[in-house]
Amino acid sequence: MTNVYVHGIGMTQFGTFVDKSMKELLLEACIKALEDAGNPKVDAVYVGNFMGGAIYNQEILGAIVANELGLGFIPTAKVEGACASGGIALRQGIMGILSGEYETVLVAGVEKMKHASTSEVTQAINAAMDNDSNEKQAGLTFPGFFGVLANRYFYETGASKKHLAMVALKNREHALNNPLAQFQKPATLDEIMNARIITNPLGLFDCSPMTDGAAALVISKKKSGVHIRSSAQSSGPTQMQDADDLLSIPAIRESGRLAYEKAGVGPEDIDVVEIHDCFSMTEVLAIEELGFFNKREGWKAVEEGRTKSTGDKPVNTSGGLLSRGHPIGATGIAQIYHLVRQLRGTAPNQVDGARLALAQNLGGTGSYSTVHILERV
Repeated sequence: MTNVYVHGIGMTQFGTFVDKSMKELLLEACIKALEDAGNPKVDAVYVGNFMGGAIYNQEILGAIVANELGLGFIPTAKVEGACASGGIALRQGIMGILSGEYETVLVAGVEKMKHASTSEVTQAINAAMDNDSNEKQAGLTFPGFFGVLANRYFYETGASKKHLAMVALKNREHALNNPLAQFQKPATLDEIMNARIITNPLGLFDCSPMTDGAAALVISKKKSGVHIRSSAQSSGPTQMQDADDLLSIPAIRESGRLAYEKAGVGPEDIDVVEIHDCFSMTEVLAIEELGFFNKREGWKAVEEGRTKSTGDKPVNTSGGLLSRGHPIGATGIAQIYHLVRQLRGTAPNQVDGARLALAQNLGGTGSYSTVHILERV
């Protein structure tokens, strides 16, 4: 277990913000988190970000935060880990406190994507693949990768496209109650099932969107009402051809195992979950890898409504990446933001009596995964 606690949370609305710069979004989230924490003295800043340099021509994000907010000449850093940048930034902040170097750390995540064209963003996102590989030369993309996994999952189980649509519908319904979510418009199962195909069998609603947004946390070794009980990170294969089992993402499984071991709890103890549903198929695989449901049976749990906010294992009560939105560098921090609200009893789609919460943040095709377990104390 760690001796690290969450003292403050802040988040912008996720969506399209053509009139706001990446810097403005980042500072807005940080100011909210600092105010929520009572404006403590900050010893270091970590910022999760993936493509600020590639499509926004902006780096030095940590120094910008420290300078603009008057935090002094403290150490700062940008942390990149593809879509897991936020989760890894949080872990670096925790490690800094655990080492004894810092008492209080500001951790943030930000991404600005909507100003760029789809082709520009797609090219930048593809930097999260092994580009010196035959898979890349063959034209594999992230929708292509998870589409292959979905077809294999259908082949090996009784699942169908309808079950992926049920994941997307659940997360859309959760987002409708979240004022910070990107998508506020209801959808029907029929609309999701018949949406434009991105790559077979994944349709538009099965894929997370391009998003602008930022989120931030203040963590400290001083006690508060939310304890970060454990922090874990793992790496995994960067190419599909290296997978022992196409329906397994080892980095998720191993980071979950480590987090449970460090926290001294098991999947049966977790009350509410935020999972990296970059695609609807990813959520199904992740709930299996994290031990919430048996392998090859996650689709049954979805069908039975067990992952809804009213189910016995609520997943993505914020709306998840599919509907809350996926500003890449901010996603891992936004997951913690929503789980802290769950533990404080103030969340959209509040889970009654939530005491233990788990966040899982994925990068690449399974290259990185972080898992954090939080506890209401």
